[in-house]
Amino acid sequence: MSIARWKPTLATGALLLGGLWAPSAYALFGDDEARQAIIELRRQVDANRQAADAAAAQQREGDATIKRSMLELANQIEQLRGEIARLRGQNEQLAREVSELQRAQKDVQAGIDERLRQVEPVKVELDGRSFTAQPAEKAEFEAAMATLRKSDFAGATVAYTAFLRRYPTSGYTPVALYWLGNAQYAARAYKDAVESHQRLVREFPDHPRTPEAMLALANSQVELKDTKGARRTLEDLVKQHPQSEAAGAAKERLARLK
Repeated sequence: MSIARWKPTLATGALLLGGLWAPSAYALFGDDEARQAIIELRRQVDANRQAADAAAAQQREGDATIKRSMLELANQIEQLRGEIARLRGQNEQLAREVSELQRAQKDVQAGIDERLRQVEPVKVELDGRSFTAQPAEKAEFEAAMATLRKSDFAGATVAYTAFLRRYPTSGYTPVALYWLGNAQYAARAYKDAVESHQRLVREFPDHPRTPEAMLALANSQVELKDTKGARRTLEDLVKQHPQSEAAGAAKERLARLK
C-alpha cells in the first residue's frame, strides 16, 4: 500500500483518538469539581451540625436556665405563700386582740358612765319645783319615801332626819321636812312634828307644800292642847294662802275650833 493511500486512514485515526481522549479529560475535570463540591458540602454540613449542636447546647443551657428560674420562682411563690399564711395568722390574731380591746374599752366606758351616773347631778322635778341633786342624794330621799309608804313611821322619821343632816342645802329639803312632820305626827311625836312643820313654814314660805304643812302644824298643836297656837296657825294659813285648798279646810276647822 502506498503512503498516499494511508494518509486518509491516519487522519481518520487521529480524529478517532482525539475523540476518545477528549471525554476522558472532560470526565477527569468534572470529578475534581465534584470532589470539591462534596468537600464544600461536607464543610457546610459540619458547620451546620456545629451550629445546630451549638444552638442545641445553647437551647439546653437556656432550658436549664429557665428550669432554674422556674424552680426559684416556685420556691419564691412557696415562700410568699408561707409569708401570706403567717401574715394572715397575724392579722387574725390582731383582729381578735382588737376585738378584745374594743370589748374591754366598752366595758371600761360602761363602767365610767355608770360611775358618772352615780356622781353627776341629775335634774329633779318635784312639787312644781326644779333643782339638781346628786344620784346618791336622790336615791336616799326615795328610800325614805319608800319607808314611809310602808307605814314604817319610826323608820321614815330616822331616814328623813338622816337625809336632812347629810344634805342640809338639798332641793329636797322642804319636801323632806313636810313628810318628816307627817311621819312624826303619825308616830304621835307631835312636838317633833310641830318643829319640822314650823321650820318648813319659816324657811320656805312660798313652797307649794307650805299651806299643807301649816294645816298639819295646826293638827299637831291641837293634839298638844295648844288651841291658841292652832287658831293662830290656821288664821295665818287663810291670810297668807287664801287660794289654796288648805285654806278652805282651815276655815272649816276654825269654825269648829273652840
